Amino acid sequence: MARADLVLNLVETGIKGDLPRFKKTAEAIAAEASARRQYHLADKLKNILTSTATVEGRHFTFDSSLQNSFYEIRTQKTFDDLTLPEQVVSTFQEVVEEHARKDLLRSYNLEPRHKILLSGPPGNGKTTLAEALANHLSVPFFTVKYEGIINRFLGETAQQIDKLFEHIKNQRCVLFFDEFDAIGKEREDVNDNGEMKRVVNSLLKQIDLLPSHVVVIGATNHESMLDKAIWRRFQVQIEVPSPTQRMATKWFEEFECRIGHSLGLAPSTMARRLMGLSFAELEEFALDVQRKYVLGLPESEKNIKAITSNCLNVWSKRVKNK
Repeated sequence: MARADLVLNLVETGIKGDLPRFKKTAEAIAAEASARRQYHLADKLKNILTSTATVEGRHFTFDSSLQNSFYEIRTQKTFDDLTLPEQVVSTFQEVVEEHARKDLLRSYNLEPRHKILLSGPPGNGKTTLAEALANHLSVPFFTVKYEGIINRFLGETAQQIDKLFEHIKNQRCVLFFDEFDAIGKEREDVNDNGEMKRVVNSLLKQIDLLPSHVVVIGATNHESMLDKAIWRRFQVQIEVPSPTQRMATKWFEEFECRIGHSLGLAPSTMARRLMGLSFAELEEFALDVQRKYVLGLPESEKNIKAITSNCLNVWSKRVKNK
C-alpha cells in the first residue's frame, strides 16, 4: 500500500489539475511499489504514465498509426538561452502568462493566444524558440514529420493532416511545423495540380478548430511562399532576425561563460569579422575553435588567440561567399 501522504497528494493535485505534480506523485508511488516488490502495480503505473496523459478532463493515448507523423522532443531550452531582440522574447513571455492565467481570461470570455508564426532566415533560433516556449508552458513539444504526412496519392495528405490534428488536440502541447511552407504553400501556384489546394484547405480548417490548449507554431524561411490565408490564422506573427553585431557580441560573451575561458579575441572583434553569419554558424565557428583548443591541451591554453585567429581566417571566406 502506498504511503498515505502520497495518496493524499495524488488526490489533491488531481483535483487541482496540477498535471506536473500529479505525474511526479504517481511516479513516486510507482517507485515505492517497486521498492516493496509490488512489481505488478509498479509496472501498471509506469505503463499508464508513459502511454496516457490526462488533459482537461480527457485522456490522450498515442495512436500507433501516427507514429511517423510527429515525434516528441524533450525540452531543455529556456528564453534565457536565446540571444534575440527584447520584443521577440517579451511577446513569448506574454503568451506564457496568458496560458498561466487562462482561467482569468476565460472569466471574461477570452482565450490565450495559441497560434504563432515565425519567419526569418535559417539558423537563427526559430526551432529553439518554439522549444523554449513548450518548456516554459511545461507541455510536450511535438514536431511534425512531413514524410509521415505528405503522400504521393491524391487526397491522402489532406486526410493525414486531419487525422494528426484530431489526435493532437486531445492534450495540452506545442505542435511545431518547421519549414511550414512545405504544406502551407500559396494555393495560386501555377505548378500545383490541385492537391496543394486540398492540403491548404484542410490545414486552414484544422487551425481554425484547434482548441487553445494546443499551441501551434509554424516556422518558415520563405514567408513569401505561404498562402495569404495562412497568415490571417496566426494571432502572433514574429520575424526572427539574423544577429546584429551587438547580438553576436553578446552571444560570444555568453559562449565564453559556458566554456569557462576566453577565446583569445574580444567578442566584438569576432562578431565584426563574422558579421552576416547566422547564430547556428556562429556556434559552429565557436565549437570549431573549442575542439582545436581541447585537442591541443595543455599547450593550447597559451595559444588560444592563435587558434581563434586561424579559424577566423577560414570562416571569413564563408562570410564573403554569403
